[in-house]
Amino acid sequence: MEKNTKRSKEKKSKKKIWLWIIGSLLTIFLIFIGTAYYTIQKTMNKINTPLVEATGDENEVQKIVTKKDPFSVLMLGVDERKNDSGRSDTMIVITVNPEKHTMKMLSIPRDTRTEIIGHNSVDKINHAYAFGGVPMAVNTVEHFLDIPIDYYVFVNMEGFLQIIDTIGGVTIDNDMDLTYNTYHYPKGEITLDGDNALIFSRIRYEDPRGDFGRQIRQRQIIEAVLKKASTPSILLKATDMLDVVGENVRMNFTMKDLIQLQSIYKQMDGNIEQLSFKEGDGKRIDNIWYFIPKETELEKIKSDLKVHLQ
Repeated sequence: MEKNTKRSKEKKSKKKIWLWIIGSLLTIFLIFIGTAYYTIQKTMNKINTPLVEATGDENEVQKIVTKKDPFSVLMLGVDERKNDSGRSDTMIVITVNPEKHTMKMLSIPRDTRTEIIGHNSVDKINHAYAFGGVPMAVNTVEHFLDIPIDYYVFVNMEGFLQIIDTIGGVTIDNDMDLTYNTYHYPKGEITLDGDNALIFSRIRYEDPRGDFGRQIRQRQIIEAVLKKASTPSILLKATDMLDVVGENVRMNFTMKDLIQLQSIYKQMDGNIEQLSFKEGDGKRIDNIWYFIPKETELEKIKSDLKVHLQ
């Protein structure tokens, strides 16, 4: 019974992790409106990059979030290190239908083999960002799923973890004893600063669960950050937090969009359907491991998303 409860909590956490990121940013902005309006505006000016600007397509029209029209969002969590353009380790597509009060969330395996639009190659889908940044990632996902992508949210995970130092560290419940070089993370409740959290979030091969275990730890860290960031005491660190957000987050949501999104999301709790690829296979091609989606399952997912977006 205890294991089922734990799995249920982890599943719920997985469904909402990126929504929590957007929600936390919105919360930070709204909390600080009365005390740091200038800083908020400066931060929004930094992070807001319209898709028309990102893709270079002059015919692209920037969508506006309303309580009527369905829309889609591509979430990119990028492990962007120094002197490295980074790869999008996390790619999640969310479709929202405000009238039906429903939301669908699809996690795309980062090793999925597909055509990289604008690069004239077939490769892992997470390489699209490395080859051409947000524009190529958006275009590649649009082609892969055959749906339009209206919005994107880009988060540099390494930079995002700087917030941990800003808020004075975070405490999490570690479910497995782990050691990486000189770093040791005992099982149980542990408190992490930014440096320790960064290593903790990257451990992969030392965890028998591999990438799945790493994703669990990343979710734990983000949840802990968002929880602490919502406390009143963080008001004193408003400027520092917004500076970090400004350096590590990019999106084409405006402040008005975010406020509208919060209103829509309040009506959707419990109506989030998780989609995933379950029938694909792993395959080595030219000595490179890929995830190959099953065609019938991919077509069904495409159809579900199209119907949801009307």
